[in-house]
Amino acid sequence: MRKLFILLFSFSITAMTNAQDTINYRFSFNHLALSVKDVQRAADFYKNILHLKEIENRTRNEGIRWISLGEGKELHLISTTPGEVKISKAVHLALTTPRFHNFVKELEEKKIPFSDWPGTPGKVHVRPDGILQIFFQDPDGYWIEVNSVAQQ
Repeated sequence: MRKLFILLFSFSITAMTNAQDTINYRFSFNHLALSVKDVQRAADFYKNILHLKEIENRTRNEGIRWISLGEGKELHLISTTPGEVKISKAVHLALTTPRFHNFVKELEEKKIPFSDWPGTPGKVHVRPDGILQIFFQDPDGYWIEVNSVAQQ
């Protein structure tokens, strides 16, 4: 009987340990927040260059604007935090569009400088997987990547 108890106890400890390893919080992307110098200038850029829609800032705090990225995802522009931010191209917002070439043409028409990943001005980068991509910066220096949609 004692051996059976020890065996059952061992199985229950193992089961509890395994259960802890399988926790799945099912995280999903909600929003990206950027510290900006001029919230009006930043909001105008995202609305006029990327054609994104401004949505209600539910915090109701001044100096903060919310932009929809679609599918319930948001971009929060915040001008209420002091200090400078060091910005690297490796940290960027990446968007994809099936109208990649049209978007590149619009940037050219609006004289928005863009480059490939290495930084060659006006050049479209072709990744090894065939995806086209460009990089450009918003008024605060944050990097934005726009790429083509992968063909399935």
